[in-house]
Amino acid sequence: MKNIWITGASSGIGRALALKFANEGWQVAASARREDLLNEISELNKNISPFPLDVTNKEKCKEIFEQIKNKYQSIDICFFSTGTWDPKKEKDIDIDQMKNVMEVNFFGTLNCIKVVEKYFKEKNSGHISIVSSVAGYRGLPNSTGYGASKAALNNLAESLYFDFGRHNVRVSLVSPGFIKTPMTDKNEFRMPFLKTSEFAADKIYNGLVNGSSFEIDFPKELTLILKLLKILPNRLYFYLIKKLTKLQKL
Repeated sequence: MKNIWITGASSGIGRALALKFANEGWQVAASARREDLLNEISELNKNISPFPLDVTNKEKCKEIFEQIKNKYQSIDICFFSTGTWDPKKEKDIDIDQMKNVMEVNFFGTLNCIKVVEKYFKEKNSGHISIVSSVAGYRGLPNSTGYGASKAALNNLAESLYFDFGRHNVRVSLVSPGFIKTPMTDKNEFRMPFLKTSEFAADKIYNGLVNGSSFEIDFPKELTLILKLLKILPNRLYFYLIKKLTKLQKL
């Protein structure tokens, strides 16, 4: 039986993925700050075990990973999907908000990667998957903290791809578009190609278990457009985004 550690497992994509892996017969170590929600999903499937964790606490990350290793002995995949977003605070430069977003989205993920680094490199196998967002592709309006944190994760994942690859450890990057979750429910604009968290879980599961690509991105209707925007010259990119945001009234 194979084992996966999932952070951000109390809601949204993390929750849906925990249930997906558990239903497929995997043992799931589910982490998030909200212990009550972790207990709820563990009651839905006996393959899910709660390991409450605030990823911004480096020492707690070490402690929880030791508990997970002791329980399962071997970890095959670590899926790090902790994230935060408050659109109302991103319309202006709110430095305290940006620090909080970076602390959770970037450094919280980095804390988790650090505690599994030695384990995977010594094991000489395994898989670390980092959840980013299409918001990390290029700068977007009203995304001073969130977009920057995701762009940082993109760059980090690319760097780690080489560093862990020398130890036969796979690193992958997950770039979701708009997925209906408690976090995206805060958005006040129309979200094109909006998909469910179950849709996301299916795509991620397939990419982690059956695929070998570095990036797992979805839905393709959106990500293909955004990948095209990535390679456009700045002047054309800025022009198109200004037009789009006027239509969206952002």
